[in-house]
Formats: sequence, structure tokens, C-alpha cells
Amino acid sequence: MLELVAEPADATLLAEWSARVERARGYLGWDDDGSVVRPHGLGTSFALAAPFDQLFTATEVNEWALCSALAARDPARTGPLREALAEAALSQSGPAGTAEPPEIDEAPALARLAQLAARERREGLPGLVAAAEARGLPWLLDDDEFSIGAGAGCRRWHLDALPSVPEVPWGELRDVPTALVTGSNGKTTTVRLVAACLRAAGLRPGYSCTDGLFVDGEWLARGDYSGPLGARTVLREPRVEAAVLETARGGILRRGLALSRAGAAVVTNVSADHFGEYGIHDLDSLADVKLTVAAAVAAGGLLVLNADDPTLRAKAAGLGTRFGRSPRIGWFAGDADAPSLAAHRASGGATCGLREGRMWLALGGAEHDLGPVERMPLSVAGRAGYNVTNLCAAALAAHALGIAPAVIAGVYARFGADVGDNPGRLMCFERNGVRVIVDYAHNPEGLRGLLAVAEGFCSGQGRLGLILGHAGNREDADIERLAEAAAEFRPALVVVKELEGYLRGREPGEVPRILREALLRSGMPAEALLQRSSEVEAARCALEWARAGDVLALPVHGLAAREAVLEMLGLPAARPSGEEGR
Repeated sequence: MLELVAEPADATLLAEWSARVERARGYLGWDDDGSVVRPHGLGTSFALAAPFDQLFTATEVNEWALCSALAARDPARTGPLREALAEAALSQSGPAGTAEPPEIDEAPALARLAQLAARERREGLPGLVAAAEARGLPWLLDDDEFSIGAGAGCRRWHLDALPSVPEVPWGELRDVPTALVTGSNGKTTTVRLVAACLRAAGLRPGYSCTDGLFVDGEWLARGDYSGPLGARTVLREPRVEAAVLETARGGILRRGLALSRAGAAVVTNVSADHFGEYGIHDLDSLADVKLTVAAAVAAGGLLVLNADDPTLRAKAAGLGTRFGRSPRIGWFAGDADAPSLAAHRASGGATCGLREGRMWLALGGAEHDLGPVERMPLSVAGRAGYNVTNLCAAALAAHALGIAPAVIAGVYARFGADVGDNPGRLMCFERNGVRVIVDYAHNPEGLRGLLAVAEGFCSGQGRLGLILGHAGNREDADIERLAEAAAEFRPALVVVKELEGYLRGREPGEVPRILREALLRSGMPAEALLQRSSEVEAARCALEWARAGDVLALPVHGLAAREAVLEMLGLPAARPSGEEGR
């Protein structure tokens, strides 16, 4: 896919691009059919289909087709466009770096593309893929490696040393139960819940999330691994017996899904966030991105959707048209007897929701009591409504992977009681009479959920304090909406912070300025607003301000910053459950 910005893409340009793509496709002998042009708010997306062992070459085809079409519209630009193509080719890690410089003229350009395709093509790879699929086995491909099977049943080979089909130890290869989790909020918590259920059932789970990569509680790598790299790493780890993979918007848009088949996929919710990147400018388009995971749900698997989310409800009916088939759906909601859930159960569908304070999982006409919600530690005595919905979503996904309701209920009765169960998410502490909540809330809906819990802890006389920051790769309106959500709760203190590791193209101080101005417009008094240059300093400022009876909501996004804040609170860095003693 190629993005064209700050340049009008009229009908003539689109037709010229498409014609060149088709000529190149024919010249290269590609059977894959399809190209898509998608105009959006800031430009145009140009996408084309290509063989899975020709993706570097496909990027070159796309760039040549667009630049050639632009040069045809304005021949004076031919030289600069050729130079830009050459510069891009030099920066690539694929076969383009060793080929002749790019050309605009069609004949030499096509000859060069054929050269690239020959260098990239792996002759034995299509046969291996066909053999794996004929045996019902998953396969993964990246820039360097190819693998068949998953987890404990996986074998991997470098692309320069592929085996023949008879050389593959087919009898040793198998799949493992796998779930994908996406959404605007609650992804990491839902991933950890499903992993805990798998562990309780006797399986060794591996999972990827925004905190890192984990196998049975062991931290393999730190950082944001919510994209395809994290998924492939977990699925190729030989100790893994089941996998739960956080699947974020950015990874889907940049590199797609790492895998093509999963037993369950969850979309927790969709809310206004991350607009302005990769042609996504509205909630409807964002929902389409999240629902990409539906394409990976295997026959007999389950797509888990939030029935309280109107956008997801509206989109569900069109999945069959979009993907050529409609996966089986499990719906969750706050109310187990909501009309949509009741109707779904009546037709034999799976649901999960609350009835008279208890969580009920309905499967195939039978209902299973998972226990009183107030006794589920993750719900914070029922105050954390968003965690209640995460629990419902995870129950459906866990059961789709073969976990019995009794096992799920046992996990829910204890998960969240230990600070290591869900590090960085709704971690509640008390320090010198001050209630402190460390969380990851990063968009308006997530922040409202966090502040609703914090407000519930206020005794009537206690004050509410908050630290507030945002990543730079958001539109100004998104940053302003976060401030407006904070102002709704009328905190006595807001410490506006710089997310020093998340500037993402913004100048230092720019995001804090937007937040502060929006808070003032929302009626916050200037004396209630302070500013600090880092997450750690913002948390320290809030802790120094607080007195006994106050409640502090501390959304902390950087992993190192979170550990520093926990140390400031006199606590050890929270590690995932199961890592003790390693």
C-alpha cells in the first residue's frame, strides 16, 4: 500500500496508476488479482495484491506506477521523481538495494522489476505453503524466515535454506489454540485474562501485548509488541502451548495480520482515537480496521463482539459480504438480558453478561454462572465497569479455545488480587492515606472509565488529582477530547505532562500546551493546572500535593516510567504473575 498526500488524485491519475499496475502484473506473471484506490481525508491510498514471496517487488511496482502516472501528467517532474525513487530504493532492505536504479520509462522499469522479482522469489515456498494448508497447518512468513505449525508444534527455516516438501517433519507439526484481541480499550487486560484461563487449564500460554512478550509469565522482551512481529515471535516459541495475541490498529494498517487462522478473535470496543493516520479519519473506518481480525476466525471459531458498542453492532451484519463468509459471533454486554443478547441466545448463540450482580456465560442453550461480579478482584468491587466487560469478553474467548466455564470462574475469583496479575492497569494502592490508581488510560473513553473508579473512592471530602498527557501522533481534536473528558470530573488538580518517549513528530511542549488550553476552555481554573516535563515528575508532583483522603489517578504509559512511579510508591516493579523466582 502506498499513501499519496498533499497531491490531488483525480480520475485520470487513478486510471493511469491502475493501468500501469495491471501491465506490470502481466509482465511479472502474477496471478494475484486486485488493486484498490481509497480516497480519504488527507490523501489517497493505493493498494495492490501480489504473491506472498514478491512483497518487496510489489512496493516497487506501486511506487513506479504512481510516479510514472504523475510524470505523465506533468513531464517536467520526471527527473525529480526518478531521483526520489532512487533514494527510496537505496534505503530498502529488500532486493531493490542491489538492483539497477529505478526508472520512470516503462520498458526499463519493467525489466528492472522483473530482475527484482527473480531475486526475491523463493522457488520452493509456494509448494511448502500448499502442503501446509492441505494438512490444515498454519504457516508464517517474514523478511527472513518461514515456519510451519505453531508453538510447541512449530518448525522454522531461513528463506535461504528452505526444505523440500518431503523433508519437512510433518508428523511433528501442529497448531495451538490461538486468540486475537483488538479494540480501542481493554486489549491488554483481556489478553492477560485469557492467558490466565489457559494456564489454569494446564496449558503453557504465550502472549504479546503493549508491555512485551511473555511465556507462562516469563518476560521474553519488553516494549510494545502488539503487532505482527510480536505475534510471530510468540507463535514460533517452542514452549508455547496456546497463544493470545494483542492486535493493535497500527500493526494491522502497517503490516496486516501475522496469521490467517485463529480459534477466537475479540473486538473489545471502538472509540474515537488514533484518527489521522493511514487514511483513518472516522469511527466507521476505525471499526473496519479492528474488524479485520474477523477474517482470521477459523471455521468453528468465535468472533467476540461488544453488543453495547453501536458501531460494532451495525458492522456485524456486513461481515459476510466483506469477507465472503460470516464467522460465528459471541456477544457480550453489561446486561445479560439485553434484547440483542436474549435473541442471540434464543438462536443458539453464545453470550456473556450480568444478571442480578452475577456473570452468566451462555453456550449452546445452557447458562453457566461465573460468580458474583463484586467478588471478582478485577472489577474493584463492581466499580470498574470497563473491566467487567473485559471479563465478559475474555470468558467467551477462553471458552472458544476449549476452557471449561468452571475453570474460567475459578480464575475470575482471584485474578486481579495480586498486583502482578495485570501490571499497569487499574493498580490500586494506598500511601499515607492517599488512594493511588496507576493505569494506562490513553483515550477519552479509557480516561472516563478510570476517573469513574477514582471518583467512587472519594469519600466526599477527599480531592481528586490527575496526571494527563497524550502521544503526539493524534490530531489536535483527539488531544482536546482527552482534556475535555478529564474536565468532566472536575479534579482539584491536573498535572499536565510531557510523554517524552511519545512525541511522534510533535515539538516538545506542544501536546501539553494543547491539553492545558482545552482544560481552561472546559472551565478548569488555572490554579488547578500544573505542568511537568516527564511522566515521573508529573507523578511526583501529584503525590507531593495529595493529603490523606485524596485520590490520585495516574495514567502512566512508559514502561520505565511506570516502574519508577511504583518505586516512588515504595513498591517493587510489578512483574507479570508467574515470573516470581525466575
